[in-house]
Amino acid sequence: MDGSALIIALLSDVHANIEALSACLKHAREAGVGRYAFLGDLVGYGADPQAVIDTVACYAAKGAVVIKGNHDEAVEKTPRYMNDSVRAVINWTRDSLSDEGKDFLASLPLCVREQDFCFVHASAAAPERWDYIDSAAAARRCIDAAQVTYTFCGHVHDQELYFQGAGGKTMAFRPVPGTPVPIGRHRRWLAIVGSVGQPRDNNPAAAYAQFDTDRERITFRRVAYDHVAAARKIRDAGLPLSIAYRVEKGI
Repeated sequence: MDGSALIIALLSDVHANIEALSACLKHAREAGVGRYAFLGDLVGYGADPQAVIDTVACYAAKGAVVIKGNHDEAVEKTPRYMNDSVRAVINWTRDSLSDEGKDFLASLPLCVREQDFCFVHASAAAPERWDYIDSAAAARRCIDAAQVTYTFCGHVHDQELYFQGAGGKTMAFRPVPGTPVPIGRHRRWLAIVGSVGQPRDNNPAAAYAQFDTDRERITFRRVAYDHVAAARKIRDAGLPLSIAYRVEKGI
């Protein structure tokens, strides 16, 4: 990335939800986004893994950053820590994907650094461990490991902003969707951008973020979409009903 004015769309945890992804991409285009970063977990839970991969691959061909998430990695080999419902979805996903789709997921990096930016699914501190950033201490480990001004991640399915204040203390800030937050280069920042395809804050609207590199500000977004249709597809595919319920209710 160069120093010219650019708005970057930051999208994570799509989880095979093509309705949510399409709504966010439309929203981003209308906002004048110039570049895209997909921060992992393209698949898992939802009923449209191939459509999501095909869409993201088109953006990757145009220069988008695409990161591997733990559900993407699970398509290669299902880990022991996943429960029975998630294992069932991963097995179904594996059977539903083309060879090209599986190869695309397998080829993705765990972390990408570009100048002042670090893109990762979970934490820059040992990305392969899939640790959750659920505290200021975890955020500090990630920021220290990234060694850049701006780190962007997902995995938590929530929207959160951390920054290092005076004396290096790491603090959390709860952003309000739609309200730009100044994030100047005089500090280090960690933005958890939320989940496109499966938010868990009792709001089913898709979540992503936009970073304005010129104005040095980030805006967290929520985008309404047809979550009822996405949940219906999950049921029609024979996937666990609990997952459809979570998509409908945003839990």
